[in-house]
Amino acid sequence: MPELGAVRGTITLDGKPLAGVSVLFKPDIGRQSIGKSDAEGNYEAFYLVDAKGVKVGPCTVTVEWGPDDSGPAIPAKYGYRSDLKFEVKSGKNTYNIEMKSK
Repeated sequence: MPELGAVRGTITLDGKPLAGVSVLFKPDIGRQSIGKSDAEGNYEAFYLVDAKGVKVGPCTVTVEWGPDDSGPAIPAKYGYRSDLKFEVKSGKNTYNIEMKSK
């Protein structure tokens, strides 16, 4: 398994917590990690079901609704055309995503 950094944070849309949305961390090379927000918009990323973290290094971050979830539209610049980048370091990382619908 590659070196992982713990990643957690909060997801908001127009200043309000967004619950039940998935956050995908896609490294340039290797397996992606996924987190899902709770009722307060907090998430923690998992590399595997039983392994928390994201591969250390640069990654693209995407926010999307899972197949069984729905809610307000995710603006394209955070979703399928995401321009969010994050550099994961070893140890603890906090990455808050403050999305704006306009």
